[in-house]
Amino acid sequence: MYAVISTGGKQYKLAQGDVCRVEKLDAEEGASIELDQVLMIADGDKINIGTPLVKGGKVTATVKAHGRAKKIEIMKFRRRKHHQKRTGHRQYYTEIEVTGISAK
Repeated sequence: MYAVISTGGKQYKLAQGDVCRVEKLDAEEGASIELDQVLMIADGDKINIGTPLVKGGKVTATVKAHGRAKKIEIMKFRRRKHHQKRTGHRQYYTEIEVTGISAK
């Protein structure tokens, strides 16, 4: 059984027991959260696709950790103009572990 959810502007395919990094969520470490933007739930041959969301669909997960991803280096360069600019970015994330998938 797996589900496709939407959180933080991205879509994730999750099964029970999966550990996934999603965009930062406001929840304490060790807290249980419910992700209710479920786009699809598949259980063997039985597939339930939402329009756009599955009614009564819910994915429960536990927050394992918060952190920051590796730094992305951004380099802007203009040839022959003596111009270059270097910046970086580190995205915040929340690591979750899926504990259950349900649909009514």
